[in-house]
Amino acid sequence: MNKDSKIYIAGAHGMVGRALGRALERRGYTRLLRPGLADLDLTRQSATEAFLEKERPDVIFLAAARVGGILANSTRPAEFIYDNLAIALHVIHAAWRTGVGRLVNFGSSCIYPRQAPQPMGEDALLTGPLEPTNEAYAVAKIAAIKLCRHYHTQYGADFISLMPTNLYGPGDNYDLLGSHVLPALIRKFHLARCLATGDTSALQADLTARPVPERRSPGPAPASPAATTLLFMPNAATDPAEYAAVLEPFGIAPAAVTLWGTGAPRREFLHVDDLAAAAVHLAEHCAYADMGELVNVGCGRDLPIRELAELVRETVGFEGDIRWDSTKPDGMPRKLLDIGRIRALGWAPRIDLSAGLAATYAAYLATL
Repeated sequence: MNKDSKIYIAGAHGMVGRALGRALERRGYTRLLRPGLADLDLTRQSATEAFLEKERPDVIFLAAARVGGILANSTRPAEFIYDNLAIALHVIHAAWRTGVGRLVNFGSSCIYPRQAPQPMGEDALLTGPLEPTNEAYAVAKIAAIKLCRHYHTQYGADFISLMPTNLYGPGDNYDLLGSHVLPALIRKFHLARCLATGDTSALQADLTARPVPERRSPGPAPASPAATTLLFMPNAATDPAEYAAVLEPFGIAPAAVTLWGTGAPRREFLHVDDLAAAAVHLAEHCAYADMGELVNVGCGRDLPIRELAELVRETVGFEGDIRWDSTKPDGMPRKLLDIGRIRALGWAPRIDLSAGLAATYAAYLATL
């Protein structure tokens, strides 16, 4: 990859895609292709092939994906497996057909078995059963890894796969029904703090920017946005109690935030700008022969979700309690990556979690 390379960022408008764009621009790359979903639907084979046939990029960063947390994965598994399989099949095959010289495929640490030895090395892949709550997503990501491997084995394609740990940073998804744990914590504590302080202007700004389904009858919060036709759209005259009633089904209250599970599982978190730096480094300096089938990208340290929740609460400034709903699933007990391979290839993370959280919360507030 050189500064004149034409580079296609698949998923350019997502959190990872935007970070890749920032990283590539900082490195002096200017020929960047960044179509959005409205311009190109990668789940459609004909559209994907036509785009790559026309543009013929030199390099592809395959960061497009349907993503979400435990709730989204558990309630919409068919969408998660279909969309992610379709994206991988269409982009990787069309990349080979059009002679793309380098493809960087982004996977996830959820590809590893639920009971994999910790920290999880790349050789743990397919050595045991997957975590049931994200099996559909994991299967699709494993298929993408194998596609890259076999297109290399059979055709010599230089298609590499990176397995990032849990990501966070600017541009994350803060949907209360579909986000990952860290952005969900940021938004829940932010809304709870606003309720506790009676800051209706801040509540209005947040819920106007990101409306949530409103529940008017007893029962659990809806499993997905499609489960309700009513969105809570606040206005300046809305009573504070109405905000509280809408947010209560999501475990958000002025005195306490209720979180899923026990808080015991341990998770590793990597700032998305660190991931982007790793991807660009590997694309510039390493080939498939250097890396093998896949390479983990993480920070090499984890912490319990309980400790993460306390850290986010402190960052946001919420002074209420944290409660845990142990009737809800925890997910995998631990997901810590062995990052020895990528360190040996010349990359190491730089962004500390505390500093990264503060910057991420500031970026969140800037969107309101």
